Amino acid sequence: MIQRLAKLRVPAPLLPHPRLPAMFLGTVFFIASLTPSLVPRETLVQAVLSGVSLAAGYAIGIMLAALWHRLEFPHLPERAQIRLRIAMGAICVLAGAVALWQASEWQNGLRALMEMPPVETVRPLTIAAVSALVFLLLVWGARLSWFLVQKLAAMLSRVLPGPQAFLVALTLTALLFWNIGNGVLVRSAFTTADRIYAGLDRAFEETSPRPEGPLKTGGPDSILNWEDLGRTGRAMIAAGPDQAAIEAATGSPALEPLRVYVGLNSAPDPTARARLALLELQRINAFERSTLVIATPTGTGTVNRFGQQALEYVLHGDVATVSVQYSYVASWISLLTDPGYGVETARAVFSAIYEHWRSLPEDTRPALYLNGLSLGALNSELSHDLYQVVGDPFDGALWVGPPFNSPTWSEVTHNRNPGTPAWRPSYRDGRAVRFMNQSGETPDARAPWGSFRILYLQYPSDAVTFFDPRAVWRRPAWMSGPRAPDVSPDFRWLPVVTSLQLAKDMMTAIKPPRGYGHRYSFDSFVRAWAMILDHADWTPEAIDALVAHVEALDAEEPGADELADAPREDASDS
Repeated sequence: MIQRLAKLRVPAPLLPHPRLPAMFLGTVFFIASLTPSLVPRETLVQAVLSGVSLAAGYAIGIMLAALWHRLEFPHLPERAQIRLRIAMGAICVLAGAVALWQASEWQNGLRALMEMPPVETVRPLTIAAVSALVFLLLVWGARLSWFLVQKLAAMLSRVLPGPQAFLVALTLTALLFWNIGNGVLVRSAFTTADRIYAGLDRAFEETSPRPEGPLKTGGPDSILNWEDLGRTGRAMIAAGPDQAAIEAATGSPALEPLRVYVGLNSAPDPTARARLALLELQRINAFERSTLVIATPTGTGTVNRFGQQALEYVLHGDVATVSVQYSYVASWISLLTDPGYGVETARAVFSAIYEHWRSLPEDTRPALYLNGLSLGALNSELSHDLYQVVGDPFDGALWVGPPFNSPTWSEVTHNRNPGTPAWRPSYRDGRAVRFMNQSGETPDARAPWGSFRILYLQYPSDAVTFFDPRAVWRRPAWMSGPRAPDVSPDFRWLPVVTSLQLAKDMMTAIKPPRGYGHRYSFDSFVRAWAMILDHADWTPEAIDALVAHVEALDAEEPGADELADAPREDASDS
């Protein structure tokens, strides 16, 4: 087989030579890429996705044709092949044109599910042109790599037998392109993104004035400098609600919420930053509150404003929250390039605070909860291990939009109760682990909360959670059975194409309005915190009244929603 592969030659023409399997599979993949997935697409994004899908289908077709030829299966006469290619080409062009015409309707069906306005057209000519360009660039790149393999094999054949020379050449070329892609391009993109976000992090905004209160991090009495907190940290500390706002919204007495944030510039390493976080908590007597929450931020250091607000309203301000920044970079970039980024900081912070917490008398120390959104949820989950906490466990965790590679989430979802969908599973009797989505439902919770509890808040249309690398060859579990209300019924699985669609969805997961995709709403956060904290006074009617009150306040502040995103939640950290 290696000898036969070594004899293959790249066709000379600039444009790809049409082969029936390649034409057919390329068209099928192109059409499938136009169908809806989890998130609506803009024209350019759709065009690039379609071009990559066309190239993937074409490549698979070329490999199948080569295999057919090498196995010496029978071939049609040349004249019949030409006629069949012409007919197939006409059918492919017609099918592609019909799919492009239908694409607007597919996208508008998904947009309607997410309460988004329809689009008049997805600009089919633009999609066709850009897709063709992307396809050709990928084909030429493949030809260049094959050309290098042949040249290297010819050089090596002077000292090695032909098959060995070809195998070495193929390996060296693969390593070359892998190192260029992974080592140069990816790291350069990561460094550039880090530089851009670091610049944003240094920016000061009028919406985040330095606090003057003695209990405020970065204030006159704080051990932390206001300038060192970074933009996201200053936004967290300066944001509401304060004691008066909580009392006005709930009609009940409240305390001033306590918030501690340590920026990347506050100390040189994770251990030192964790130590600062503990000292600041002790300075403001945070361990005297009823609840203490370790909130692991997203990639850029963002602590979601809506989740923070919801926590403080539900507990009437009787809570302290601590967060320590570990990165400037968007979560989706970290997930695709370095999933373990931030774990060291998360572990240092948990260890410092947990060890002090467990040293306090059990009857006077606060309830300890973990919290995180997106990459923050993953790092929060990885911040400790079973042996560290089994003797004296913390109280629980609220993990929102957990990434697809979160170990506990993956295991619990896989071992969910039979008959429950993967997008809203139930686990055993619901005593320790529950799930909820926009509807606020947790199915089959047959037992009350135990002393240790985990709640996952996840939207079925959130590709950060439901991206599945194995979608290349198998249907994701959440696509089986009844569809979630915010997932298009026209979303169909196709090998390779679906994985490309989901990868694209993960990068654009914040495009939908709040309540869909990776943009979690205040309403969902309130219901999640009320559920896991299990406060009897938060009835559905009380929650509805609070949500209406806060949403009315946000409506009076134009741009408040976007300011909360800092900036638009890392372009995927809602």
